[in-house]
Amino acid sequence: MPLVTLVLANGPGFPQGSADHRYEISVTLTPGGHLDPAAWLADPAPWPAVRAWPGGAPRPGDVQWDEDTGWSLRFFPTEGEGPDAPLQAIIRHTGQLRPGEYVTIRELNGRDYGYRVVGVG
Repeated sequence: MPLVTLVLANGPGFPQGSADHRYEISVTLTPGGHLDPAAWLADPAPWPAVRAWPGGAPRPGDVQWDEDTGWSLRFFPTEGEGPDAPLQAIIRHTGQLRPGEYVTIRELNGRDYGYRVVGVG
């Protein structure tokens, strides 16, 4: 599975983006470069995701697919955090996942941010 790297391109508080805010997801893509729901449904193993933010350790998680709501990124509480429900980031517009393309993600704070695809490999 290719590793797709997304960096913050813009959003509230980050008009110029931030290369220090990133997601890395291991996914199966269609020949057209889109996330593949059929491959996700057929795969018994979770598709890994990592959320890396400045000042904190990378937060591991996984990629989720729901026919009604679409794609999301799920992150579990880390050591020292309460056992609340997993944190979710909703992928609102995926488009093609190719370098230079953009993705909109509704972050854990409920706001939409733009991310640029900087690597697929």
